[in-house]
Amino acid sequence: MKRAILISALLLSQFGTSQLLKTDGQKIVNDRGENIQLRGLGLGGWMLQEGYMLKTADFAGPQYKIKEKIAELIGKDGMESFYKAYLKNGITKPDIDFLKKAGFNSIRLPMHYNLYTLPIEKEPKKGQNTWLDEGFKMTDDLLKWCADNQLYLILDLHAVPGGQGNDVNISDNDKSKPSLWESEENQKKTIALWKKLAERYKDEPWIGGYDLINEPNINFTGKNPNGTDEMSNAPLWKLQKDITEAIRTVDKKHIVILEGNGWGNNYNGLTPLWDKNLVFSFHKYWNNNDDATLKPILDLREKHNIPIWLGETGENSNVWFTELIQLLDQHNIGYAFWPMKKIDNIAGITNVKITPEYQKLLDYWKNGGEKPSKEFATKALMKIADNYKFSNTEIKNDVIDAMFRQTTDGSTKPFKNHVVPGRVFASEYDLGRMGSAYQDNDYVNLWVSDPAKRSEWNSGNQMRNDGVDIYLCNDKITNQYYVGKTEKGEWLQYTINAKTDKAYGFDIRYSSNNSAKIRIEDAAGKQLATFSLNSTGGNETWKTVSAKGLNLKKGENKLRIIFENDGVNLNYFEVK
Repeated sequence: MKRAILISALLLSQFGTSQLLKTDGQKIVNDRGENIQLRGLGLGGWMLQEGYMLKTADFAGPQYKIKEKIAELIGKDGMESFYKAYLKNGITKPDIDFLKKAGFNSIRLPMHYNLYTLPIEKEPKKGQNTWLDEGFKMTDDLLKWCADNQLYLILDLHAVPGGQGNDVNISDNDKSKPSLWESEENQKKTIALWKKLAERYKDEPWIGGYDLINEPNINFTGKNPNGTDEMSNAPLWKLQKDITEAIRTVDKKHIVILEGNGWGNNYNGLTPLWDKNLVFSFHKYWNNNDDATLKPILDLREKHNIPIWLGETGENSNVWFTELIQLLDQHNIGYAFWPMKKIDNIAGITNVKITPEYQKLLDYWKNGGEKPSKEFATKALMKIADNYKFSNTEIKNDVIDAMFRQTTDGSTKPFKNHVVPGRVFASEYDLGRMGSAYQDNDYVNLWVSDPAKRSEWNSGNQMRNDGVDIYLCNDKITNQYYVGKTEKGEWLQYTINAKTDKAYGFDIRYSSNNSAKIRIEDAAGKQLATFSLNSTGGNETWKTVSAKGLNLKKGENKLRIIFENDGVNLNYFEVK
C-alpha cells in the first residue's frame, strides 16, 4: 500500500498540478521551472468553419453563409442534422491520440462563441447571458482527451460576439449586425464568457492558457480596414485588460494570451502591462523564415520581458514548415500550426476526402443550374460529415515528417517499401528535405514578403506537400497520380531494395509535349543510365521507354531521376 501511495504521489507530481504552465521572464515554464516550448496544432474548422476549408470560399466564406447554402438545399432541420454529425465527427479521442503520437504537446481550440452562449439579438432579455451546454461539453471532452495524452489545451476565442474585425470569414461575422467594437453588449458578453470559462477550468492543469481574441483586424482610426496601420489600438487594449481582470476574479493561475491588431501582429499603442502572467501571440503566414521577419516580435519580447508564442501558422509547403520550426527552435518560441482538417488538404497533417456528390453541390452553389434534390444533397452532406471521422481521413505522413524528423535530421527515408524487380510510382519518392530527397525550383509561397513570389509549390495540389508538382493521372496503370511540370535540373530520389546483385532492365512510363532527356544516377552522383524521350503528343498521352544494364547491388539502393529538360511527366518506372 505504501508503495502504491508513493507511485500515485509521483504520478501526481509529474502529470498533475506540477504541469501547470506559467511565465518566467521570457520563458513559459511548468511548476518545476522547466522550459516548455509549445509544439501545437490548431483545431481549425471544427467549432468554426471558414469557407475555404469546405471549398465554399467563392460563394460562402463565413459560417452563417455556409449554413444558408446548406439550408437552401435540405432545409433548416437538415442543416442542423448535418452540423450535429459534423461536430460529433470533427474531433474525437482518436484524433487527439494521433496528435500525441505524431509529436505535438499542445492543442489550440478555436471556439465559436455561439456554442457557449446566445447572440445578443437572441437573448430573451437584453443584457442577459444564456449559457449553452453544447460548447462547454465539447470543451470538457476535449480537455479530458488532452489530459489523457498529457497535451496542453489552449482556449482560443476565434469567433467573438459580433465579430472582431473586417475579415468576416475568420469570425463568422455578419456585417448587418453590431460588431464587437460597436456594441457594448457584445463586449460585456465576451467578458462574461471568458469569466465563465475561467471559472470552469481554473483548477485544470492541462489548460495551457486563454487566448483572448483571435486575430483582431479593425480600423479604429487608421485607413487600413484590417488595422495594420493603427497606431494606438486603444479599444483593443482596454477590452483585453477588462477580460483579464474578469478572469482574475476567478482564476489567478492560468496564462492569459494577448493578440495585436492586424490579424494579431500590430502591438502599437500597447499600454503598461496589467498582469504578471501574460504571453504575446503573433501569427505568421507566407513570408520569409529569417530573423528579420521575427524582429518586431522578438523586440517586443525583449522590451517587456515576457514570452512570445506563434499562435497560428501554416498553409505552406513542407520546406517552409521545416525551416520555420528550425527558426523558432533557435529562439525558444512555441507554435500552433493551422489547421488539422479540411477538404482536399495537402498542407496539413490530415486530409478530408472530397466526393463526386459533394462536388456536384459545390458546382450548383457556384454556377447554378439544375438544383440537386433534397435526398441527394442530404446524402452528399452526411457523407462529407462521415469523412471527417479520424478513421476516414488520410494521414499526411510527409507533413508530419517535415514538422518533426526533418527539423533535426537531414537524412532521407523511403516513402514506402519499394522492392525490385517491381514497379515504383513517381509520386512515391523519398521523404526528406529538399536537396536530399528531391530538388524543385518552385517550392514555397512567400507572397507576403514579395508578391512576385506567390506560388502553389505543388501546382497539382495532390498527394504531397513538397515542391514536387503532382497531378491526378488517367493512365491505365496508376496509383492515381503523376509527377508533372518538371523543369531542367529538378530530380527525385527513390530508395529501392533489390533482391539480387545484377544488371536490371528499366522501363519509364512518361508523357511529354516535347523531346527531352533524363538520366539515372545513384545518390553519390554515379551515372547509371540515360534516356532520350520523344514527344508523346500530349501531357496525358503515355508511352514507355526501356533500357538495359542498370546495375544494382543486393539490398538498398538510392536512385535519382534527373530531368535535363523541362516538361516531362512521370507516372512510374519499372525495374525488371
